[in-house]
Amino acid sequence: MSTNSNSMVKLIGLVLLIGGLAMAFWGYQMSGAFASKLTKGLTGALPDEVMYRYIGGAISSVAGLFLLLKK
Repeated sequence: MSTNSNSMVKLIGLVLLIGGLAMAFWGYQMSGAFASKLTKGLTGALPDEVMYRYIGGAISSVAGLFLLLKK
């Protein structure tokens, strides 16, 4: 029983890690869009949508890495 639940935790960790990296990459792609460059030029900051993806991707990646490395 313990091995089965441990492998499930590892699978969830892997999904979180990959999803977090994909979300961060999506934010990176969005930051290069014309609307993002225009917003950054006018306000000096990245749009909220980009920042949400960066932050969500980082949190998800760290949580997934923690679950993968947990013994």
